[in-house]
Amino acid sequence: MNGFDWNSLGIVFALAGAAAAALLAGIGSAIGVGMTGEAAAGVVTEDPQAFGKVLIMQLLPGTQGIYGLLIAFITLTKIGILGDAVSLSLEQGLLYFAACLPMAFVGLWSAKCQARAAVAGISLIAKRQDQMGKAMIFAAMVETYAILALLISILSIMGIK
Repeated sequence: MNGFDWNSLGIVFALAGAAAAALLAGIGSAIGVGMTGEAAAGVVTEDPQAFGKVLIMQLLPGTQGIYGLLIAFITLTKIGILGDAVSLSLEQGLLYFAACLPMAFVGLWSAKCQARAAVAGISLIAKRQDQMGKAMIFAAMVETYAILALLISILSIMGIK
């Protein structure tokens, strides 16, 4: 009986990284969109005219889930799941896994933090609809870190040979 082929785990780790990016960032976005949806519904019950403004605020924490999905698609394409099959060593699989982690964890955390900022912005809009731009900027500032994580993950994935 031959020993276990550790190199066969390369694809497993790469897939786990892709799944983590999509799942964790998606979970963060789902939580964030849910939190802001609750706040938005409260505002719309009092002022139905505010629907469009609070809807925009609700959508902001959803971007991290899109970024996580993008990282998963790039990874799946690069490792051959969505294209030509590629043989991966254990080292390569671990590199893909590590490359997906920035988007996975920052996506999870930043979506929840962005939701808190967006909920505060929705409260601002409820009191002063003319302050929509400021409310969006407060929530969009958190987006910066999700974009940085997206870039780090993309650059890391593309750098793996």
